[in-house]
Amino acid sequence: MRKLYFLVPGTVGQFACGGLWAELKTLNLAKQVCSADVVTYRHREKDTLFLNDLLKTKNLDDVIFVISWGFDIPKLVAKLKPYNVVYHAHSAGYRFNLPASIPIITVSRNTMGYWGQKSPHSLIYHLPNQISDDFKNLKCERDIDVLVQNRKSSEYLIQELIPALQNHCNVRVIDSYVDDLPGLFNRAQVYLYDSAEYWAQQRVSEGFGLQPMEAIACGCQVFSSVNGGLSDYLDPGFNCYKIAGYSKEYDIQRILKVLDNSAFLTITEECIAEYRAETIVKRLQVILDDINNFFNHKKQCPFPIKSLTNIRLTKLRVKSIVSKVRKRYLNGS
Repeated sequence: MRKLYFLVPGTVGQFACGGLWAELKTLNLAKQVCSADVVTYRHREKDTLFLNDLLKTKNLDDVIFVISWGFDIPKLVAKLKPYNVVYHAHSAGYRFNLPASIPIITVSRNTMGYWGQKSPHSLIYHLPNQISDDFKNLKCERDIDVLVQNRKSSEYLIQELIPALQNHCNVRVIDSYVDDLPGLFNRAQVYLYDSAEYWAQQRVSEGFGLQPMEAIACGCQVFSSVNGGLSDYLDPGFNCYKIAGYSKEYDIQRILKVLDNSAFLTITEECIAEYRAETIVKRLQVILDDINNFFNHKKQCPFPIKSLTNIRLTKLRVKSIVSKVRKRYLNGS
């Protein structure tokens, strides 16, 4: 089993975000399967490996570089061309292509479908993000009626729905870092999440959307958008409610109904089990075994299937048109 190097631009300051925490969680889970370490490539940090230093090592055939930072992928792919590389895909839509020599591990089936279409000759796997065991229903008193985080929320949510809800119930808007997010979710009855507008502006997809799943695990009733990776696990009417449902008045009506316990959804731990560490480690073992076998094969067979490039797609379309015209001509004659 080759050693894994998880490449991130940095681990502090401007690089600290949900995507980084999710990647580091995956790194820690990978350590239960094989040797793994974090490597930075933009910001040199104390007691952390730096990519340029690492590449000076003569033999790196026994390692795999795991890349994930969307906007940096094209440069990293070019830089790491001689080595074993895996793309850990969170969001989709970054508009770059990957060679079939790079296996893709996706955090959602939504992203897996994107790469299944865009890179049909690559090895592709599904490995969901982890929901930590800290996120669980403590069954304590909930003193917050409605909870919403300002970041990624739509204008409709912040400027229209929330002000209207404040006339009916206790609403708390979070606009800063929360030390104890599981504790906060356990204090809230309803959690609102509406990220479709945010990701449309970014022109990439919601990779996974941890917060609604974490809120569900803590016993919150969730009203959420179902864009991107959220569609993997959110099931409106069964484990959540769809936010921004036609009108503000209808949203208010449905939220107040939940607060009155007349539309309460019961969520069991079985619904969350797929995203717990134990299940993910088992999947990761299978995926890494397969990827290691692939890299063994690639050394002996450097002849991949033809890529589905724009030029090849154009040729295939022309062939299809010519074939249809020929059939019409023959049938007509």
